[in-house]
Amino acid sequence: MEPVNLFDLASKQSQWLAVRQSAVAGNIANANTPGYVANDVEPFEKVLDRTAVHMSATQSGHLGGATEAAYTVKPQEFTGAMMPSKNTVVLENELMKAGEIRRSFELNTAIVKAFHAMMLSAVKG
Repeated sequence: MEPVNLFDLASKQSQWLAVRQSAVAGNIANANTPGYVANDVEPFEKVLDRTAVHMSATQSGHLGGATEAAYTVKPQEFTGAMMPSKNTVVLENELMKAGEIRRSFELNTAIVKAFHAMMLSAVKG
């Protein structure tokens, strides 16, 4: 049985959230490192815009092709006052991002759980 598109999308978002969580954790860990530039990942919406949606091949004669989404960590734009150490990490912003990532993981899990329950009820009849 082929994977359902919603499960694939949830998996991609989960991978993106893991990369973002790692970037935010790195920022928090280096909050006192002189000259450290804070990093973040591009929004998931931009990743989805680059990801081509394709039809599943149901017969061998059908054409197909999958594109892998790359999640790149890039330096953030810094708009605040520069500290003497030239560090661009604002700890409050990073902690807010960490909370946002946690809520997104919870929402992702809840959606997958609900969709899984719907599929089970459809299969059981």
